[in-house]
Amino acid sequence: MNDTICDHFIGMIPTVIAGPALAAFDSLSLSQITFLQSLPKAELHAHLNGCIPIQALQHLAKEYLSSSSSPSNLISNDEIRSGVEKLSNGITLDEIDDFFTLFPAIYALTSTRSSLAYAARAVLSDFLDSGDDDTAQCAYIELRSTPRETKDMSREEYVYTILEEVERYPVERAAVIVSLDRRMSVEVMCECVDIAAKLKKQGRRVVGVDLCGDPRAGDVKMFERVFERARSAGLGVTLHIAETRHNSVEETFTLLSYKPHRLGHATFLNEEHQKIVHDNKMCIEICLSSNLLCKTVPALDAHHVRYYIHHGHPVAICTDDTLPFRTSLLGEYALLMAPPPLGLGLTEEEVGLIAEMSMAARFNSM
Repeated sequence: MNDTICDHFIGMIPTVIAGPALAAFDSLSLSQITFLQSLPKAELHAHLNGCIPIQALQHLAKEYLSSSSSPSNLISNDEIRSGVEKLSNGITLDEIDDFFTLFPAIYALTSTRSSLAYAARAVLSDFLDSGDDDTAQCAYIELRSTPRETKDMSREEYVYTILEEVERYPVERAAVIVSLDRRMSVEVMCECVDIAAKLKKQGRRVVGVDLCGDPRAGDVKMFERVFERARSAGLGVTLHIAETRHNSVEETFTLLSYKPHRLGHATFLNEEHQKIVHDNKMCIEICLSSNLLCKTVPALDAHHVRYYIHHGHPVAICTDDTLPFRTSLLGEYALLMAPPPLGLGLTEEEVGLIAEMSMAARFNSM
């Protein structure tokens, strides 16, 4: 394997992996890689704007910068160039807060229906289309994104645009999760839930809602009616929860009281939280590279995924944001199988069970 960077070609656009995922991948034998590729895997925690392949992002930036009427005046062309360059070269994150500074340029580049559709198509192709080795990253994806209102589209048109791309694939391969940013007002959150519920009722492929965004923003006590509304509409609920040490014990109890079906990250749960999670069999969406690079866990040998694997609790291995974290779903599974300290050193049987858990936790199978 290449000892500096690995281009894993999926469809027409390659996913570039580096860092922990690459080191783990390079330590595997060909038979181990073939085994990982053969597993039916579900990607349940992938943010659209964080998973745009760099070549697609560069294409969007070129179009944006050459346009005589750029669709956004919220960010300068120099900031666009700087943001794309940082993502192209690889980034260094000192703490999770640094992660949220990466997205203004991407949001500007996906602020029209045509650019959003192009980005969604590239992300879906990257995860679902077969490359030269006739394998895809995953068998199924629930692609999530936060509806944004721009000069070019309403929040409902935003979701509809992504749906049009998702529904190019068979129902058993792709669906949409509508994300709710913690910085939104409750009124806007309810608007987004109503959009998701309306589209689901129409038979469109919206399967759930997600709570995301800056983990220190918002008052989660205000969100109760939002998630009651989602559950009553038959939507799956997943929540980014306990991502940092700054998230209080009380906040985590409050979020768990909303009875989510799945949890994103769940890095800092105490024993009482864990009991609730176990009793309700809430699947944990685990994003190994994201946790390592955002420094919410110090090393793989201290990662909370070990606890859940040991207790036979449902987990789903996911990528979070493939672009800034320079990873792929295959790279994340390599972190499970690679020998310590590069990975967790799990057996093929153990990794196969985890892949089965991810498929069982799909919202479209509820």
